[in-house]
Amino acid sequence: MHKVDLLLENKEAAALEARREREKQRLSRIFNARQRTMGVDVEALRSQVEERKLREETEKRRDGTYDAERVLCDKVAQMLEEEECQRVRRLHQAMQEFREREQPPPTRREWDLYNPEGLRQDQPARVSDYDPRCGPASLQRFAGEDLALPTRCRLQQEQQCRSLEEQRAERLQAMADTKYADMLEDKKRVELDLRAQQLAQLEEECRHAKDLATADYNRAQAAEAAEQHRLARQREQDDNQAEIHNHLTGQLLTEDPAVAESPLGPHRILTDRWKGMSPKQVEAVWKAQEEQRQENQRLREAERQREAEWEAQRQLAAHAAMALEEERRRARLQLRKGLDAYNQQLAQEQRAQQQYLQREVYSNPPSAQYHLQFNTSSR
Repeated sequence: MHKVDLLLENKEAAALEARREREKQRLSRIFNARQRTMGVDVEALRSQVEERKLREETEKRRDGTYDAERVLCDKVAQMLEEEECQRVRRLHQAMQEFREREQPPPTRREWDLYNPEGLRQDQPARVSDYDPRCGPASLQRFAGEDLALPTRCRLQQEQQCRSLEEQRAERLQAMADTKYADMLEDKKRVELDLRAQQLAQLEEECRHAKDLATADYNRAQAAEAAEQHRLARQREQDDNQAEIHNHLTGQLLTEDPAVAESPLGPHRILTDRWKGMSPKQVEAVWKAQEEQRQENQRLREAERQREAEWEAQRQLAAHAAMALEEERRRARLQLRKGLDAYNQQLAQEQRAQQQYLQREVYSNPPSAQYHLQFNTSSR
């Protein structure tokens, strides 16, 4: 690894020196006006290509060295990992052998709980009624325990037989009762069906009688309606004839002016009886229209005179506006003349200021030596 570090330092120093040399060559090319303006520097491009190839080769060799070192480190790490796995495996194997040798299952305190042969090797909880292990706390023998088991079993069997016989008798009686009830229900259903048929027949007879009565009533109503219609038509014809006679003999068709007079006053009429105006009324209407025409003529003359007065007022206002506009134009002209004079004064002052700056302030212009200090580096 130290050799690699030394090689890298030498390469960096060489690269720094090469960069300085390239900077000097670039500076000479930049300040060479003929070479800079006539074409491309082929030698410089060729040297750049060679330098790039050399740099790529150097980087490739350095990457190869790094790859070899990385592969070596990976192999060492794999070997150390394998040794650690072997050590752990040997440790677990020794631990398991110690447990099998020094800690077998029969030596453990809870062996009696999960011993597979425990039930076979253990004695029963009660060997007989006089077993000395059956004490008060053993819960194997109790006071009042049934010792006459055979007699009790025989009595229980007899009692069970009697119970079965009684149950069979009860079941047969229940079946007989159910059969009798079904028979009674069938009879009741037949009786109800007969009663329903009778009621249906009576209902049909009632419906038929009702239909007959309805038909008779409708015929009677139709005859009565026809008679009423005939009587109504007869009354309508009589009324029409009476109305025609009244119109022919009444005051409406005879055009009597007195018929249109209203009881509310002489100036009102009944429009449904009025037949037109009289000659006096027509003459009065013509007279009123003539008066209205003369009044309208007078109003139009007054309106024409008023319009003439307004037109005179508008002309006077227009003349006044023109005079005011002329006065404003003269004022603007006077103001423009004043501004022109002021601007001329400012121009003279600025010219005097420029002459002062050129003669007094800017009296030391930069020389050629000042400009030569620029563009002395390639950067």
